[in-house]
Amino acid sequence: MPGTNLTREEAQARARLLTVDSYEIDLDLTGAQEGGTYRSVTTVRFDSAEHGAETFIDLVAPAVHEVVLNGRPQDVAAVFRDSRIALRHLHEGPNELTVVADCAYTNTGEGLHRFVDPVDQQTYLYTQFEVPDARRVFANFEQPDLKATFRFTVKAPEGWTVVSNSPTPEPKDNVWHFEPTPRISTYITALIVGPYHSVHSSYEKDGQSVPLGIYCRPSLAEFLDADAIFQVTRQGFDWFQEKFDYAYPFAKYDQLFVPEFNAGAMENAGAVTIRDQYVFRSKVTDAAYETRAETILHELAHMWFGDLVTMEWWNDLWLNESFATYTSIACQAYAPGSKWPQAWTTFANSMKTWAYRQDQLPSTHPIMAEINDLDDVLVNFDGITYAKGASVLKQLVAYVGMDEFFRGVQTYFKRHAFGNTRLTDLLTALEETSGRDLKTWSGAWLETAGINVLRPVIDTDAAGTITSFAVKQEAPALPPGAKGEPVLRPHRIAIGFYGLDEAGKLVRTDRVELDVDGEFTAVPELVGKRRPAVVLLNDDDLTYTKVRLDEESLRTVTEHLGDFTDSLPRALCWASAWDMTRDGELPTRDYLSLVLSGVGKESDIGVVQSLHRQVKLALDLYAAPEWRETGLTQWTDATLAHLRSAEPGSDHQLAWARAFAATARTPQQLDLLQALLEGRDSIEGLAVDTELRWAFVERLAATGVYDEDEIAAELERDRTAAGERHAATARAARPTPEAKAEAWASVVESGKLPNAVQEAVIGGFVQTDQRELLAPYTEKYFAAVKGVWESRSHEVAQQIAVGLYPTLQVSAETLDATDAWLDSAAPNASLRRLVLESRAGVERALKARAADAAAS
Repeated sequence: MPGTNLTREEAQARARLLTVDSYEIDLDLTGAQEGGTYRSVTTVRFDSAEHGAETFIDLVAPAVHEVVLNGRPQDVAAVFRDSRIALRHLHEGPNELTVVADCAYTNTGEGLHRFVDPVDQQTYLYTQFEVPDARRVFANFEQPDLKATFRFTVKAPEGWTVVSNSPTPEPKDNVWHFEPTPRISTYITALIVGPYHSVHSSYEKDGQSVPLGIYCRPSLAEFLDADAIFQVTRQGFDWFQEKFDYAYPFAKYDQLFVPEFNAGAMENAGAVTIRDQYVFRSKVTDAAYETRAETILHELAHMWFGDLVTMEWWNDLWLNESFATYTSIACQAYAPGSKWPQAWTTFANSMKTWAYRQDQLPSTHPIMAEINDLDDVLVNFDGITYAKGASVLKQLVAYVGMDEFFRGVQTYFKRHAFGNTRLTDLLTALEETSGRDLKTWSGAWLETAGINVLRPVIDTDAAGTITSFAVKQEAPALPPGAKGEPVLRPHRIAIGFYGLDEAGKLVRTDRVELDVDGEFTAVPELVGKRRPAVVLLNDDDLTYTKVRLDEESLRTVTEHLGDFTDSLPRALCWASAWDMTRDGELPTRDYLSLVLSGVGKESDIGVVQSLHRQVKLALDLYAAPEWRETGLTQWTDATLAHLRSAEPGSDHQLAWARAFAATARTPQQLDLLQALLEGRDSIEGLAVDTELRWAFVERLAATGVYDEDEIAAELERDRTAAGERHAATARAARPTPEAKAEAWASVVESGKLPNAVQEAVIGGFVQTDQRELLAPYTEKYFAAVKGVWESRSHEVAQQIAVGLYPTLQVSAETLDATDAWLDSAAPNASLRRLVLESRAGVERALKARAADAAAS
């Protein structure tokens, strides 16, 4: 969309000029059932530091009818262009602006998203404003440091509910007049409108009473486990208010499960929106409940860090997201009565794996990224902003001490409540409470890119006694094209010693915690101790680093990885093995053997499911092509064996059923899927419910067993939005040129699909065992992607740019085609970054395949 960017320099200039007082926003949504546009009237009051100055206000709208500045009507054609309304001849001091516009409903998950539920044919609306999409609904100064109060007035159809940041008032003649919010940023304002179902409660403690609400569509109400959601929410209130020493800062707390949401959730002040796939329609494993709880706690933490105190500009987006991630995991791990005290295991196994992957791409960047404009930030919601940042915050907590960390956070909230800050404001508070100088630490950790590698260097005598012990730190070269230089960093780590007990279990026998800095760090306190079976650097996962095992430890772990009594050291070793596989240090066939030997002993269901995903990815992309089918056969046979032997009705049984469905390939295996679907066969304890049925149907469609008739019949059983998405996936997955052409056209050529349906079609289109069928689409991708990027909204364009890149065509030809396109198409920086990241995946796969072939 032309003209919608905003540079940091422009934002800084506007912030120097303006102080914004208040917004009054009046929306007429009575035509929402029909769609199209709606009337938006905004009155904003603000002060200017200069008389006669000129600036602009942001608005994305099909039509602007009136612009009145300080009582003077403006020539709309002269002042409104692209996404900006020019404001000229400002008064020094108070100014008042009114803008009357027609704004558009969207189906992209940006701005005011409109969804029609196929179950009841009712319309459901919600806003999503981060990063710059409040301007799609009302005129505003769209940057985080121009905070103001917001008073919404909304007219909606009879019988609907309207929820916003302030408590929901009683409507008069179907008009809701909300009280003004506290001073907040534009991107965390919200409206959720429609005939939503709701459940209400409150958080009560020591005289404090906060109204709580949970909302979803009526068609999901039977599946809404409100009590479990309230329980996690109250746990978060207890823990955060104690740790932050600051009472919840808003008047109420609603959580709204909304359809077709692009992200996991959004921290709108007092009105958090969450993707409604978290209202589970079918049986899921405990890992799904743990992930949902982390999302709930993440958004609740944002009420303080992000909403109460907000970053000045988007270069501190990482701190906003990393703090919420770190504290949500810490709450799960440490809060009394938490169901997930193993949360750091999940973090090590999933979030940090994401961070390691992101940090090895040519687009890697310092945690504190340089965000020059909105285009920069839109592609920066990545594994560094969330996962590496949270990992480094965990390291910071280890470095300064947990009590000192939270005392600093308490100072920070009290000092900057309802204001805007920079990273230095937090570091200053932490230096005050910890006594540590964090300037050097910040420079090494936050202002540089890349990963360190830690290796133990151990000498022993003939009796097995350690005669010298050191930690060697390496700083591998950054990926080609990445900016910056590799650096050695200070690490606070623990070193764990593990020995085999009489039952053959690996138990921790010793632990030492220390600072590691420079290339070699001697550890004299370990000299004289007997060398254990396993030496594990970064025990307890305190820092962000790759860890390598010494030869003796590697031998033991290879034979006994599943025998650690605690889940976290197992997860660290699994993560190390996966990292070595991605780096081509461990051939895919050896990684598969390691998983097959140890996964049966893995009790943590989240780890099991991660291993399932990683094995499939390794076989699909990193295995030598001539061996791939052998590996897939071994893996699929194993998934079926584990499915049949798993405890009936257990999470493990369900996980293995999904893993089996993902790669079932022989006529006998596919017939079993059919028989389970049709009730001709059963496995004790396995409930083939709605979501599992669709997993089977999608695989049967991808292998050509099912066609349109069977897909349509399954959709008839599940006439819901989720059913429609699954059917779209299944249709796109069919192994025929016609099915692929139809799917491609609906995504690339039409542009009419809602965001969630488009995502479903892309997911079905890309099937790993259909490489030859998909090969012609490499050329089509490069012919289309720039035009798609320039004509679609950011969210849907990014789905296409990443999802349809020819990742499965692992060849030098794909790299050459990418390079030729990059040279000739001259894409903008954001699109260039996404394509380069995808290219790096193909390059990595080529290297891993070579390593796997060499092991044959």
